[in-house]
Amino acid sequence: GLPGFGNVGKIAAYLLIKFCGAKPFAELYSPSFPDYVSVNSKGICRLPKYEFYAAHMEKNDFLIMTGDTQPSFDDVVAHYVVCNEILDFVEKYGCNFIVTIGGVPITKEEAQVYVAATSPRLATEFMEKGAVIYSKGRIVGATGLTLALAKERGLEGVCLLGSTTGLKADRGAGFAVFKFLMKALGNEVKEGL
Repeated sequence: GLPGFGNVGKIAAYLLIKFCGAKPFAELYSPSFPDYVSVNSKGICRLPKYEFYAAHMEKNDFLIMTGDTQPSFDDVVAHYVVCNEILDFVEKYGCNFIVTIGGVPITKEEAQVYVAATSPRLATEFMEKGAVIYSKGRIVGATGLTLALAKERGLEGVCLLGSTTGLKADRGAGFAVFKFLMKALGNEVKEGL
Protein backbone atom coordinates (compact mmCIF):
# COMPACT_ATOMS: atom_id res chain seq x y z
CA GLY A 1 0.00 0.00 0.00
CA LEU A 2 1.84 3.04 -1.32
CA PRO A 3 0.86 6.60 -2.18
CA GLY A 4 -0.99 6.92 -5.47
CA PHE A 5 -4.47 7.72 -6.77
CA GLY A 6 -6.50 8.88 -3.78
CA ASN A 7 -3.81 7.39 -1.50
CA VAL A 8 -6.11 4.36 -1.43
CA GLY A 9 -3.27 1.86 -1.03
CA LYS A 10 -1.59 3.76 1.79
CA ILE A 11 -4.88 4.27 3.66
CA ALA A 12 -5.87 0.59 3.31
CA ALA A 13 -2.41 -0.54 4.48
CA TYR A 14 -2.64 1.78 7.51
CA LEU A 15 -6.06 0.33 8.41
CA LEU A 16 -4.68 -3.20 7.99
CA ILE A 17 -1.75 -2.39 10.30
CA LYS A 18 -4.09 -1.01 12.97
CA PHE A 19 -6.68 -3.80 12.63
CA CYS A 20 -4.07 -6.57 12.86
CA GLY A 21 -1.95 -4.89 15.55
CA ALA A 22 1.00 -5.29 13.19
CA LYS A 23 4.45 -4.39 14.49
CA PRO A 24 7.21 -2.72 12.44
CA PHE A 25 10.23 -4.92 11.80
CA ALA A 26 12.15 -3.53 8.80
CA GLU A 27 12.66 -0.45 6.65
CA LEU A 28 13.78 -0.03 3.04
CA TYR A 29 15.72 3.04 1.90
CA SER A 30 16.64 3.47 -1.74
CA PRO A 31 18.59 5.92 -3.91
CA SER A 32 15.71 5.37 -6.36
CA PHE A 33 13.40 7.37 -4.09
CA PRO A 34 12.97 11.11 -4.72
CA ASP A 35 15.56 13.51 -3.34
CA TYR A 36 13.54 15.08 -0.52
CA VAL A 37 13.21 14.46 3.19
CA SER A 38 10.13 14.42 5.42
CA VAL A 39 10.17 16.89 8.30
CA ASN A 40 8.02 16.31 11.38
CA SER A 41 6.32 18.92 13.59
CA LYS A 42 9.48 19.24 15.72
CA GLY A 43 11.63 20.05 12.68
CA ILE A 44 13.35 16.66 12.54
CA CYS A 45 14.01 15.33 9.05
CA ARG A 46 14.22 11.76 7.77
CA LEU A 47 14.74 10.04 4.45
CA PRO A 48 11.78 8.63 2.49
CA LYS A 49 11.33 4.94 3.24
CA TYR A 50 9.18 1.85 2.98
CA GLU A 51 8.18 0.21 6.25
CA PHE A 52 7.44 -3.49 6.76
CA TYR A 53 5.08 -4.68 9.49
CA ALA A 54 4.29 -8.21 10.67
CA ALA A 55 1.09 -9.56 12.18
CA HIS A 56 0.03 -13.06 13.15
CA MET A 57 -3.70 -13.57 12.66
CA GLU A 58 -5.85 -16.63 13.27
CA LYS A 59 -6.22 -17.49 9.57
CA ASN A 60 -3.26 -15.71 7.94
CA ASP A 61 0.08 -14.20 8.80
CA PHE A 62 0.62 -10.79 7.23
CA LEU A 63 3.67 -8.90 6.08
CA ILE A 64 2.42 -5.40 5.35
CA MET A 65 4.44 -2.82 3.47
CA THR A 66 3.68 0.85 3.16
CA GLY A 67 5.79 3.88 2.46
CA ASP A 68 6.23 7.54 1.74
CA THR A 69 6.75 7.57 -2.01
CA GLN A 70 7.46 5.68 -5.21
CA PRO A 71 10.36 6.11 -7.61
CA SER A 72 9.81 8.71 -10.31
CA PHE A 73 7.47 7.47 -13.05
CA ASP A 74 10.13 8.56 -15.54
CA ASP A 75 12.66 6.13 -14.05
CA VAL A 76 11.37 2.73 -15.20
CA VAL A 77 14.55 0.91 -14.12
CA ALA A 78 14.19 2.24 -10.56
CA HIS A 79 10.65 0.84 -10.35
CA TYR A 80 11.85 -2.61 -11.43
CA VAL A 81 14.78 -2.51 -8.98
CA VAL A 82 12.67 -1.44 -5.98
CA CYS A 83 9.82 -3.87 -6.72
CA ASN A 84 12.30 -6.74 -7.08
CA GLU A 85 13.98 -5.74 -3.78
CA ILE A 86 10.58 -5.88 -2.08
CA LEU A 87 9.89 -9.35 -3.48
CA ASP A 88 13.38 -10.61 -2.59
CA PHE A 89 12.79 -9.45 0.98
CA VAL A 90 9.31 -10.91 1.51
CA GLU A 91 10.25 -14.23 -0.09
CA LYS A 92 12.94 -14.63 2.60
CA TYR A 93 10.06 -14.73 5.10
CA GLY A 94 8.17 -17.40 3.19
CA CYS A 95 5.62 -15.06 1.65
CA ASN A 96 3.83 -16.92 -1.15
CA PHE A 97 0.75 -14.77 -1.79
CA ILE A 98 1.02 -11.09 -2.73
CA VAL A 99 -1.74 -8.49 -2.43
CA THR A 100 -1.05 -5.06 -3.86
CA ILE A 101 -3.47 -2.24 -3.11
CA GLY A 102 -4.06 1.01 -4.93
CA GLY A 103 -6.59 3.39 -6.35
CA VAL A 104 -8.09 3.65 -9.79
CA PRO A 105 -9.43 6.99 -11.04
CA ILE A 106 -13.04 7.02 -12.14
CA THR A 107 -15.18 9.86 -13.46
CA LYS A 108 -18.38 9.20 -11.52
CA GLU A 109 -19.10 8.35 -7.90
CA GLU A 110 -19.30 4.56 -7.88
CA ALA A 111 -17.75 2.72 -4.95
CA GLN A 112 -16.16 -0.42 -6.37
CA VAL A 113 -13.25 -2.68 -5.57
CA TYR A 114 -11.57 -3.96 -8.72
CA VAL A 115 -9.31 -7.00 -8.97
CA ALA A 116 -6.49 -8.03 -11.26
CA ALA A 117 -4.76 -11.33 -10.54
CA THR A 118 -1.91 -13.65 -11.44
CA SER A 119 -4.33 -16.33 -12.68
CA PRO A 120 -7.88 -16.65 -14.05
CA ARG A 121 -8.76 -18.83 -11.03
CA LEU A 122 -7.81 -16.09 -8.57
CA ALA A 123 -9.55 -13.37 -10.59
CA THR A 124 -12.75 -15.44 -10.57
CA GLU A 125 -12.41 -16.29 -6.87
CA PHE A 126 -12.12 -12.61 -5.89
CA MET A 127 -14.87 -11.61 -8.31
CA GLU A 128 -17.16 -14.14 -6.61
CA LYS A 129 -16.33 -12.43 -3.30
CA GLY A 130 -17.58 -9.09 -4.66
CA ALA A 131 -14.78 -7.45 -6.65
CA VAL A 132 -15.16 -6.35 -10.26
CA ILE A 133 -12.63 -7.65 -12.80
CA TYR A 134 -10.30 -4.80 -13.75
CA SER A 135 -10.08 -4.75 -17.52
CA LYS A 136 -8.89 -1.20 -18.18
CA GLY A 137 -5.52 -2.25 -19.62
CA ARG A 138 -2.88 -0.83 -17.22
CA ILE A 139 -1.99 -0.47 -13.57
CA VAL A 140 0.81 2.05 -13.17
CA GLY A 141 3.58 2.08 -10.59
CA ALA A 142 4.53 -0.40 -7.92
CA THR A 143 0.94 -1.58 -7.42
CA GLY A 144 0.88 -3.30 -10.81
CA LEU A 145 4.57 -3.98 -11.30
CA THR A 146 5.06 -5.80 -7.99
CA LEU A 147 2.20 -8.18 -8.80
CA ALA A 148 3.44 -8.88 -12.34
CA LEU A 149 7.01 -9.48 -11.12
CA ALA A 150 5.63 -11.79 -8.41
CA LYS A 151 3.84 -13.79 -11.11
CA GLU A 152 7.13 -14.12 -13.03
CA ARG A 153 8.64 -15.64 -9.87
CA GLY A 154 5.83 -18.18 -9.60
CA LEU A 155 4.04 -16.41 -6.74
CA GLU A 156 0.28 -16.00 -6.70
CA GLY A 157 -1.50 -12.79 -5.87
CA VAL A 158 -4.06 -10.13 -6.57
CA CYS A 159 -4.15 -6.39 -7.02
CA LEU A 160 -7.10 -4.68 -5.36
CA LEU A 161 -8.00 -1.22 -6.64
CA GLY A 162 -10.47 1.08 -4.94
CA SER A 163 -12.37 3.44 -7.21
CA THR A 164 -11.66 7.09 -6.46
CA THR A 165 -12.71 10.33 -8.12
CA GLY A 166 -9.67 12.42 -7.28
CA LEU A 167 -6.05 12.70 -6.26
CA LYS A 168 -6.86 13.86 -2.72
CA ALA A 169 -6.87 11.26 0.06
CA ASP A 170 -9.96 9.08 -0.33
CA ARG A 171 -10.58 7.48 3.05
CA GLY A 172 -13.84 5.90 1.90
CA ALA A 173 -12.14 4.05 -0.97
CA GLY A 174 -9.26 3.00 1.31
CA PHE A 175 -11.70 1.61 3.87
CA ALA A 176 -13.72 -0.19 1.17
CA VAL A 177 -10.60 -1.99 -0.12
CA PHE A 178 -9.42 -2.84 3.41
CA LYS A 179 -12.86 -4.19 4.37
CA PHE A 180 -13.10 -6.22 1.15
CA LEU A 181 -9.62 -7.70 1.69
CA MET A 182 -10.41 -8.76 5.24
CA LYS A 183 -13.68 -10.39 4.13
CA ALA A 184 -11.98 -12.13 1.19
CA LEU A 185 -9.28 -13.56 3.47
CA GLY A 186 -11.76 -14.65 6.13
CA ASN A 187 -11.12 -11.91 8.71
CA GLU A 188 -14.47 -10.10 8.84
CA VAL A 189 -14.39 -6.44 9.89
CA LYS A 190 -17.18 -4.99 12.00
CA GLU A 191 -18.58 -1.62 10.87
CA GLY A 192 -17.44 0.19 14.02
CA LEU A 193 -13.75 0.23 13.09
